[in-house]
Order: sequence, then structure tokens, then C-alpha cells
Amino acid sequence: MKTFLTLWAVALFPAFVCAAPPVDYLRDVKPLLGKNCTRCHGPDKQQSELRLDTAAFMLKGGKSGPVVVAGMSGDSRLIDAVTGTNGAPAMPSKGDRLVNKEIAILREWIDAGAKAPADEIAEKPIAQRHWAFQSVKRPDEPKVKNAAWCRNPIDRFILSRLEKEGIEPSPEADRVILIRRLSLDLIGLPPTPKEVDEFVKDTRPDAYEQLVERLLASPHYGERWGRHWLDLARYADSNGYSIDAPRSIWKYRDWVIDALNKDVPFDQFAIQQLAGDLLPDATTGQRVATGFHRNTQINQEGGIDVEQFRVESVVDRVNTTGTVFLGLTVGCCQCHDHKFDPLSQREYYRLFAFFNNCDEPTLELATPEELQKRKDVQTVLSDLEKRLKALDHGAAARLEKWEGGLTPEGRALLPANVQKILAIAVNGRSPAQEQSLLGAFRKVDQLPHVTAALGDPFAAAVNVYALTLRRTLEQQVGDTKKKLPAITTTLVVQERATPRPTHVMLGGDFTRKGVAVAPGVPALLPPLPAQEKPNRLDLARWIVDPKNPLTARVAMNRFWQAYFGIGLVETENDFGTQGTPPTHPELLDYLASEFVTRKWGMKAMHRLIVTSATYRQASCSRPDLATVDSRNRLLARQNRLRLDAEVIRDAALASSGLLTPTVGGPSVYPPQPPGVYNFTQVPRDWKASVGPDRYRRGIYTYLWRSAPYPALTVFDAPDGGATCTRRNRSTTPLQALTLLNDQAYLELAQGLAGRLLKDARGPDEDRLAYAFRLCTARQPSAKEVQVLKRLLDRQREAFAKEPQQARALVPADLPKDADVPEFAAWTAAARVLLNLDEFITRE
Repeated sequence: MKTFLTLWAVALFPAFVCAAPPVDYLRDVKPLLGKNCTRCHGPDKQQSELRLDTAAFMLKGGKSGPVVVAGMSGDSRLIDAVTGTNGAPAMPSKGDRLVNKEIAILREWIDAGAKAPADEIAEKPIAQRHWAFQSVKRPDEPKVKNAAWCRNPIDRFILSRLEKEGIEPSPEADRVILIRRLSLDLIGLPPTPKEVDEFVKDTRPDAYEQLVERLLASPHYGERWGRHWLDLARYADSNGYSIDAPRSIWKYRDWVIDALNKDVPFDQFAIQQLAGDLLPDATTGQRVATGFHRNTQINQEGGIDVEQFRVESVVDRVNTTGTVFLGLTVGCCQCHDHKFDPLSQREYYRLFAFFNNCDEPTLELATPEELQKRKDVQTVLSDLEKRLKALDHGAAARLEKWEGGLTPEGRALLPANVQKILAIAVNGRSPAQEQSLLGAFRKVDQLPHVTAALGDPFAAAVNVYALTLRRTLEQQVGDTKKKLPAITTTLVVQERATPRPTHVMLGGDFTRKGVAVAPGVPALLPPLPAQEKPNRLDLARWIVDPKNPLTARVAMNRFWQAYFGIGLVETENDFGTQGTPPTHPELLDYLASEFVTRKWGMKAMHRLIVTSATYRQASCSRPDLATVDSRNRLLARQNRLRLDAEVIRDAALASSGLLTPTVGGPSVYPPQPPGVYNFTQVPRDWKASVGPDRYRRGIYTYLWRSAPYPALTVFDAPDGGATCTRRNRSTTPLQALTLLNDQAYLELAQGLAGRLLKDARGPDEDRLAYAFRLCTARQPSAKEVQVLKRLLDRQREAFAKEPQQARALVPADLPKDADVPEFAAWTAAARVLLNLDEFITRE
């Protein structure tokens, strides 16, 4: 009966049952257009100058006039577009088309008069609403309940958020942890037991601050923070690609270290690297600084299009500049407009134009004495070459005839380097190659030249004299060349006298030139000062202009990341709309504004961060944070961080007593496993350094891009192929195997064993405690000493029974009267200490 009554009611009153509410603009129309249309016709992009995000904009229309005629859907261009009728292209151009039901909603709304709220407010473009594109404004320091905990303004911003969430900060770490943490963070080296004892006993109220000042003044500060910057600069000692030839650019690395030690303000630090060559009366150091953008890879393969890879280098410079200084993924615009940020392809190539006018010279860094010596030697060489040429009348013609008559069998008998030169077209040989070929021909030509005159004693005597003189002169040439000074060079950039024209590259293809563009900056950021022809120096100054909302924020975020493992903005390389927002936006703006206020002083900002209570907290895990802040983004404690690859090596060098503390100089070659270059196109000969260079800090290890130093790579060191803004921190079995078995680390374990046997006196327990302190800074517990003592005793017993195994574990130059099993046992114990998780971790 109920079913019958329901059907009867529907039959009698269909209009009452089926009637739908009238179309509502805010409920039905605006979401529909927002989903399908405003990506191309909204606040951030207006194709054909048309916006569809408000009713007023629709009634205003675009280039073709209004797209909505109130009350007349049949005359409305919007309906033509979504239906693809009346000659209009079907819209949306990408993605799913509107279904009939959605089109009906639009028709009904227009026919009903296209009514919309009179107070509808248009959304602002991304550039006007995204936090990172807003000017940096110094925030007021927040009020907190537990003000006594705060040591500087940083803490107020952190504590304010913690109190809001009902979380207590952690207590301060003990002094042993603090000095080790601070030493590793500021100079990348562990403190000595003496330094630890002095700090623990220092009762001065400012003992910690005095420690900070000592470390900031250390020359090793520049090495530690220079390594961070070299990651951004994609530094390496080779050219990359498959040939990966060596390059000399270590002077740029040393410039970075020196600039940081001198506390060059960050704005000048940036300007000199981006455009040091354009500064008035540019110094040699400022020109060396431009090596920042010579860290690009160089392709030396045969048959390449040189222009293609020149363009690739410029692209790399644009992308690196955008990432390092602006924190934007500008590289996404190489082929098309940015999909998410208000950056166009045209704007990309306007940035490209700044770097398109660079030449890439090699800068000699000779001393006056070296220049004079080279001049003197070249004068002697020139005279010797003239005398040689006097003996070679018609040599060029005879050389050509000889080369043309060479058979394959004859070529095969020649030295390999001569065969390679012969394989090059005559017009493609360098002067040096031509000289080498002439020298080879002279040697081949000597014998028949003499034997042909044997029938004529006078002629033979003349030829023998000429042959003897030639050999004497050639020997003198060789000896004289050895006297040429080895002048250090480095790679730099230099502005061209005649600018190259720059075009938009259609689809990112350098062969498809679009519209010509002039140098310029993205419209979402403050404009360049008005001038006719801006250059790289203008760009560099614009980047560090306090009005630029990005540079100071990006730099401070990276500083914070180094001290806490993750930045206030987690996506440190993307401050755009797809990046993560800052956890503490007011703190980030405070740091950025303070950076500028302190005249871009980097040490001042390091000092501010490390003296905060936030930084000085213990890093102990807290169960109460497991659910409310499992990733510790609110910083209710410090973070435990595995050390960077180079710092692990440096800590082992320091603990072993083998560290060579010299700052700067050419890259070095510590021991590495054989076979590293078996899979590279060009085999390399890695001749391990001897003497002090063998034990230099990790920052000085020679870096081949195609086969980086394995003991650094296994701990996530970058290969220099592209800018690296944050290293991974992986945990793999290879890391443990490297620390245990790699030759370099075995030598460091041997060094630590020798140090203990030489310097530490008393029973085994005292030596083990000293070793533990050398590696971790703290005193071991009684149980830890007991475990190590048990290991030491077992190793002694085993090596006493197997002297050959003991001999394999000690240095080859161990004195003959040394106790080999004893030294081997201590080496085994040292290997364990250098493999501790605590050793490779910063608490």
C-alpha cells in the first residue's frame, strides 16, 4: 500500500517531486569553472587576456570581448567554447571536456541572468599571495610563558609554538656533547680530550660563547662551511661526461675557504662568484671567484656540436643560480612556462641572456718570478728551435711525402701517440701535435739520411755531424722544457666584448630560435633598477638586494638545515608553490631580516643560531613526542645527525693522530680500492699520495665526476654533476664494510693503535678509555670498557697463534722489534671504535 501511494503521488505531482533548486553561482558555477577553466584563465594565467574566476571578469571578457551575455546563453562565447560550436575551439584544450550536465548548468545560469554576488572578490595572483614572494618583514618577538629558557630571539619563536602545542623543550645537553656537537658543526673536526676537559672545567658564565668564538676563528671553519658551499657550486676536479678529463680549478675551492674564514659578507660573497670579473678594477681573487660558474661539465667527445654543449653550460648556470640563490625551480621553464609558479619561458631566457655573454678562459696564477723564469726559458727554447729548423731544409715537404707513403704496417710500428696524431686531419692538428709529429719523423728520417751518403765520405761526415748536432739540440730542447715553471691555472668566466643575441629556444631546443629577448628578471620579484643594458653584475646585485624576498630566506634556511638536519622549509631547493611552507614562518623572516641587518655577516648568523637554547638542547628521543611531533619539526629537542662523508674521514684522521691540518692547496689522492676505473670510458691511474698529503681532510680529495672517491660516495657525497642543496643520509651495509676494510680506514685504525701504544700509559683499561674519548669525546662506561677489553684479549690470543694474520693487519714499515700481535690486537680494537654508530653521529 505504501509503495502504491508513493507511485501515485509521483504520477500526480511530478513537478513537485523532480524539481531541482535553481542554479546557484557560488555553489554550482564557480566550482565548475575553477575545476576546468581557471588554470588557463585565472589569476595567474590569462590566455587571450581572459579571466573566468569571477562573474565580473566573464562579463568583461578578453581579447574577443565578453564571453557571457546575461540572459542569452546562445549568444555567449563561453557556451560556444565548452561545446566546440560556432567555430570556437573546444575547451578545455587539455584534460576532460565538460559533460552535458555541466554545460546545462552554465546555460541555465546565463539564461537566468548570470547573477552573482556583487561583493565577489577576485583571488590574487600567486605572486601576490604566496608567502615566499612577499617582502621580508621583521616580525615582533612573540611573548612566551617560560621566558627564562630563552637565550636569544630564536628561542622565543620556537618556544611560542611549543607552548601553543603544550610541549616542553628538552633540557640542555651536557658539556661533553655540546663541545663535540659544536666542533663538528663549525669546523668539522672532533675536540681533543684536552679541549673537552678544559671546557667541562670552565666555570666562566660565558664559557660556551668563548668556545663558539674560538671555533669561528679557526681556519678549519672555512673548510667545514666551504664544503657546504662546494656542494651548491657542484665542484669537482674533472670535466664530466664520458671522457671526464682532469681540470685545474682547486684555486676556486681555496677562494671559498679563504672568503669564509675572512667572513666576507654574503652579498659580496655572492656578487664576486656571479660577476667578480665585472667589478671595477677586479682583483685576481675576484676573477678566481667566478669559477663558481665554471664548475659546469665540459664534453670533449669527438663529433659533438660545440654550440650545443656551450648552451648546456649556460642552462646549467641559469638553473644553478635559480636554485642556489632564489630557491626556485627555474629549470622547469627551459622548455615551457612553469606549471605551478608564475615563471614564463620567456623570463627564463631573459635570465639566460645574462650568462649567454660569458667567455670561458683559463686564468694563469703565476708569480712574477714564475713569469720571468718562463720568459727566460722560452727565449732559450726559441733559439734551439731555430737551430733545429736550420738543419731541416725541406722537412715539411719530406714529412708530407713520408706521411702519404706510410703503409698500415708502417703506422703500426710507430708509437701510439704518433698514430693518434696521424689519424687526425692535417688541418685539425694543434701546433703541439704538429711538433710531436715532426719530432717522430726526424727520428725515422735519420737512418736513411746517413746510410744514403756512405759512398761519399765527405757527405757522410757532414750528415753524421748534422745528426749528432740534431740529437744534441733535441736533448737540449727536452732538458730546457723541464725547466719551464709549472704555473697554476684555474677556470673563470669573463664577459664578452660583443654580446651574443639570445632567443627563446622553442621546446628548449637550441636549434629552434624563437623571439629575441633582452636580459631581465622574473616579474614576480622586484624589478631591476632601470638601465639600458643590464649585465651579470646587475643581476648579482639584484639577487642580494634586501628587497629581493628570496635570497636571505633561502640562505638562512640552509644554515638552519645544517644545524638541525632539515630546514624550516623542508623543500630547501623549492620555495615555490609546490614547496612545503615553513614550520616557523615568523622565525624564518626574523633570521632573514637579521641577516640583512647584520650586513650579511655569515659568522654572526652562525653565532646567533649555535648560542640559542634551541640548538643547545639534548637530542635524546622522547616518547611524548612520538605522536604529536614524530619528525621533531617543532624542535622540542636537537636532532641526531649522521656525519657527512668528509667529516667521517676527518674525524677518523683526527682521532688517529694522522691528520695533516694544512689548509688549501692542490687536491690529493688518499688510498682507494683497485678497480675503481674499470667501468669508466677512459682508464685512470690513481696514484695514492704519500707523506702528509695522504692524510689531508676530505674536502681536498680529488673528485672524478665519472668515478668519485668510493669512501665518500658510500656516505652520500655528491658527484659534482649538479648543484646539491641537501645530502641524503642513508644507512647501508657498505658503510660498515668501508669503515672496517677500506685501506684508507685500515691505515687510520693502525694510526690510532700506534697513538695509543705510544702516548697512553697504564693498564689496558686506561688505554681503552683514552681511545674511546678520542673517538667519542666522552668517558666510556665500565661495561663498555669491559666489552672492549674482552675483544682486545681475544684478538691478542688469536694473533699470537696466527702471526701471519697479525702481520697483515699492521703497517709495512712497523719497526722490526715491534710486538706485531700486540699492535694487530690494538688495531682490531681501533677498527671497532672507528665503526661505532656514535663515532659517525653528531648528537
